[in-house]
Amino acid sequence: ILEHEKVFAGRLSVVFVVDRKIREINQRFLNHAYATDVITFDWNDRGFCKKGKGGVEPLAGEVIISTTTAVRQAKEFAVTPFQEIVLYMIHGILHLLGYDDHRPKDRNAMRRKEVELLQVVGRKF
Repeated sequence: ILEHEKVFAGRLSVVFVVDRKIREINQRFLNHAYATDVITFDWNDRGFCKKGKGGVEPLAGEVIISTTTAVRQAKEFAVTPFQEIVLYMIHGILHLLGYDDHRPKDRNAMRRKEVELLQVVGRKF
C-alpha cells in the first residue's frame, strides 16, 4: 500500500483489538459511544503525510482495527475476515495520507482509492 503510494519513510503502528476496546478508544478520543471498524491517529506534528515539491513527508501514525467488526462484516459482505482487515488497513492508511470521508465528494474519492489499492494488494497474494 505504502509502496504504491510512494511513501518510503515513516512509522506506522497497527493494533488489532476487539469491539469492546475500540469502543473505549472511540469514546475516549473521539467522543463516540460505539464500536467502529478502524480508527486512525496521525502522529505527524505538521499534519497528514503530504506529497509536495520536496517529495513525501514521512508517514507517522497508528491504525487501530477491530477484528470483531472485521469478522462480522466479512460475513455480511461475503468476503474473508482477512480481506476485510486489509480494507480497514487501506482505509486507515488513506486517512494518514490526507484522505477524508466526511463529505460525499471526499468519501467517493476515498472509495475509488480503496478499490484501486485493493486491486494492487490483491496482486501481491
